[in-house]
Amino acid sequence: MRHYPRLVIAGTSSGVGKTTATLAILAALRERGRLVQPFKVGPDFIDPSHHRSVTGRPSRNLDGWMLGADLNRSIFARAAADADISIIEGMMGLFDGSSPVNEVGSTAELAKQLNAPVLLVVDGSAMARSAAAMVIGYARFDPVVRVAGVLFNRVGNEGHYRLLKAAVEQVTDVVPVGYLRSDPALTIRDRHLGLILALEQGEDQLYRRLAKVALETVDLDRIEALARSSETFSAAASPPVIKSIGRTVRIGVAQDRAFCFYYPDNLELLEAAGAEVVTFSPLNDHLLPDIEMLYLGGGYPELHGKALAENAAMRAAIKQFAERGGAIYAECGGMMYLTESIRDFNGCSHGMVGIFPAEAVMRKESLMLGYRTVECSRRCMLGDIGVTARGHEFHYSTLVARGALRYSCALSDAGGLSKGQDGLTAGNVLALYTHLHFASQPQVGTALVDAARQSAGRMSRGVS
Repeated sequence: MRHYPRLVIAGTSSGVGKTTATLAILAALRERGRLVQPFKVGPDFIDPSHHRSVTGRPSRNLDGWMLGADLNRSIFARAAADADISIIEGMMGLFDGSSPVNEVGSTAELAKQLNAPVLLVVDGSAMARSAAAMVIGYARFDPVVRVAGVLFNRVGNEGHYRLLKAAVEQVTDVVPVGYLRSDPALTIRDRHLGLILALEQGEDQLYRRLAKVALETVDLDRIEALARSSETFSAAASPPVIKSIGRTVRIGVAQDRAFCFYYPDNLELLEAAGAEVVTFSPLNDHLLPDIEMLYLGGGYPELHGKALAENAAMRAAIKQFAERGGAIYAECGGMMYLTESIRDFNGCSHGMVGIFPAEAVMRKESLMLGYRTVECSRRCMLGDIGVTARGHEFHYSTLVARGALRYSCALSDAGGLSKGQDGLTAGNVLALYTHLHFASQPQVGTALVDAARQSAGRMSRGVS
């Protein structure tokens, strides 16, 4: 049993500013000299990129549906072991998850799994006494979830905050910890998949502004006290790491503005299984590093279609790597890059690698979003028939086939309903729309490293 000071930051709904509030608190705690470990509830890549930029530490995803309670506790305890305080940003509204009738996958479920107090973020822009009704409703909806504090966002001024604070204190013991002003300069721009990435934030000093505002209008002492009020925590034992037998292999991971969606745990599981991770940029590099496998993650290739198309040397290098027997594993944006072309939202088509005979077409009406179970319907790079892993889909593109497409996996949603096929396969290449969390199926990391070793053998023999 150990004591990990920890606090979940949850919203009453999406769009109330919980990411802004989280970043402000992370930045202010860092200014105070605290070693802060960030986490994100749910299958998100963008918010964690901002967490990492603010704290200098990888932000870990925790997810009740993809991972379950034991894995969540294990990941939390391992990452938080040397931190002064852990801040866990929720997703959507506090009680929203994979179903409207239960808590699975919700921030509330995660708060229970970690036995952590909750700081509720409320948009106070157009209310006064009504705020008390909202706070007391959230505090009483599930008595096991301890809503311990409330932070008001988009507040006009100090006088407005005093009205909100008095209303809440009259009817509940939830502690008001301050407010953030309504200020467009504190807002992160967004796009079709969410907020812009941290690496696109530039030199606008947003994080410093957020820290300054939080230090002025948020009671950081109370926030730290709420985090310290967490009870001792017993982490589940870490699952055994399955190691491949054989020499270390080098896996090239695409990392730039076009390809940047990776769970830190995925890369670490590959390393634990016997891989050395080497990063490269399909946007900027012209040659592949010396590798036995490629891992092309998701991101925004549709926003960089022209630049990716113009880097013909890299596209040719990747196609030649596959033709020489090199193994390639790709997810979502990485899969789109391996098609013949990407047609962007403006209708412009850009030539891509050309391994799969299809065009990835962006359509705003084609949103695909949800949790997914991937099951191998034939032996492939993920493992034998019947192997399952969990992840999620979030994309606006659809594939328009220009030839025969072969799939290796069956797909189902959080309720078990079929969602068709996934896992495009061409020789030693496997590409999914689904972003998998490898911790949901420990065999996946091992299977991918084994595929890299087989790839090395094929390339050394000149066999495709």
